[in-house]
Amino acid sequence: MSAPPKTVDDLLALHPWPKTYAAEPRLQWLWHFELPLSVKQLWPIVADSSRMNRALGVSEMKFEDRDGLRHGTSRPGGVAHAWVEVPWNWVEGQWLESVRVYERGFSKVVYALFCLEPLDPQRTRLSVYFGAVPRNFVGKLALNFGFPGLEKDFHRVFGEVTGQLAALKPIFMLPPAEPLSPEAEAKLEAAKKKLVTEGLDPACVEKLFSWIRTGDEEDLYRIQVRERARAWSLDEQQLLRVALHATREAVLEISWDIICPHCRGVTEEVSQLGGLTAKGECEVCELDFGTNAAESVEITFHVHPSIRAIAHRTFCSAEPATKQHIRLQRDLSAGEKLAVKLKLEPGTYRLRLHGREEYGYLDVSEGKPASHAWKASAVSRQEAGVEPELELFNDTDKPQRFILEAARWSDHALRPGQLFSLQEYRDLFSEDYLGTDVQLAIGDQTILFTDIVGSTAMYAERGDPAAFMEVKNHFGEVFPVVAKHRGAVVKTIGDAVMAAFSDPLDAVKASKDIHACFGPGRTDSDTRLRISLNSGPCIAVKLNTGVDYFGQTVNLAAKLQSLAEAWQVAMSEAVARAPGVAAWLEKEGAKLEDVTFASKALRAPLPVKRWTCFIE
Repeated sequence: MSAPPKTVDDLLALHPWPKTYAAEPRLQWLWHFELPLSVKQLWPIVADSSRMNRALGVSEMKFEDRDGLRHGTSRPGGVAHAWVEVPWNWVEGQWLESVRVYERGFSKVVYALFCLEPLDPQRTRLSVYFGAVPRNFVGKLALNFGFPGLEKDFHRVFGEVTGQLAALKPIFMLPPAEPLSPEAEAKLEAAKKKLVTEGLDPACVEKLFSWIRTGDEEDLYRIQVRERARAWSLDEQQLLRVALHATREAVLEISWDIICPHCRGVTEEVSQLGGLTAKGECEVCELDFGTNAAESVEITFHVHPSIRAIAHRTFCSAEPATKQHIRLQRDLSAGEKLAVKLKLEPGTYRLRLHGREEYGYLDVSEGKPASHAWKASAVSRQEAGVEPELELFNDTDKPQRFILEAARWSDHALRPGQLFSLQEYRDLFSEDYLGTDVQLAIGDQTILFTDIVGSTAMYAERGDPAAFMEVKNHFGEVFPVVAKHRGAVVKTIGDAVMAAFSDPLDAVKASKDIHACFGPGRTDSDTRLRISLNSGPCIAVKLNTGVDYFGQTVNLAAKLQSLAEAWQVAMSEAVARAPGVAAWLEKEGAKLEDVTFASKALRAPLPVKRWTCFIE
């Protein structure tokens, strides 16, 4: 039998009112909802308080970050309200609390608390508490009138949510979209037919265009192609191709979003690659950062306003939903201690204090210690079990915000490296360029270099014009093979090609197909190539008006060509050991030689695998 619901005193003993307002007379409301949802199902609904408030009928809110604070405004019932949004406290899956300090409106302060209590694996009790200090007598009357109606709205919304769950529909209610104008409908339909005619995947075109027409504004404001592809069980690259072509048809707009490394929110949206800057700033996190980290930039899409006007509308700051990587956020005053019980998935978590770039780490796995002490003054790496008790201690003389977050970033985001290594992007957006002072970390790339064997002799024997035509014709055969295997040509250097791939296996497959173009049986061309491959981190920089790759990974890929001759591929161990490569090579019957690459610039010779694809 489950315990009885907590009273107001029970909840406030665990989650006290802000000290500044604790002694002031206040109005209070507490409601309990027993829902046929697991905690895992219910938490995302509660955390996404913007979508929840919209469903409840709460007025739209606008937020502005200035002077290190988040300022909010709204007009419920036509009355202007303005407040400072105090950073929320929460523990994922357990509770969240928010405080708003009002400058205008019916209240001086409003304190909200949502607590989740599992009753059994498929039932959860949600306790909702609101407390408000009225500004005056009129404010007291208005609050006493409004909050009882809010309780009825909560009952209505949760009834709809559970009804949708029973009908196996998405958990959250989606309001119907306004019909498109006849002009927008005609433009959308014409673009749709054109993309299908041009050979783009019909299923991807249909799904994306249908969603643009009817999707929820909150989802459509910032379209993440990789997330949508997974949600719709579609091929990521095919859906990305559709999005890029739709951008060219003015159905979508591309956005280069600068991401704060702490809150992981968008600090700036840039409509052109050339508008990216070398530095970013997050005022609320009190952080300046460079855009040269691997996660600093994400590429998203917006619906073009000529099709559908999608405003960035918010109905709450919804901190836990907008910062899903944060498992715990808690303010502690100077000298305060607090024990928090957590439920964590195995993995690595980062411990940090707001506004500071010093990090501790918590490695979580089964069978590890059940408790972990975290002092504000100490940075360490420790181990913990999956249900640890975290002992927070602010041993400084100032208030501190303790944050525990997943160290690993979401893999839903589309990063620059994934876009730059797609030939379709480079062809469609050839005018894009980077600023001269910007260096984008683009993560691991596999770099492929080709080189014509005996090109010096070819120029001497044939003369420059004939040799040039041979080189040009061979480019025309290499480029499509690179694109076929989901790579992109970065540049040509004389008679050499430099290409990039996000997946090493794609680069290995492309290598064989490139050699096959100029195989032993070919009689109309005596061009023979050597190929080298290397994988590792790269940075993107500006070269002339294009996007070039730079770094040790690229340098080594070029130098490995010295180990290959005609129809051979010299690949670093980073490529040979990449997922799927060894199995594919074995299936192809490839026989690999072990060779080494030596250089004065290296501490020791590097092991290299050499593959002879064809023998004359």
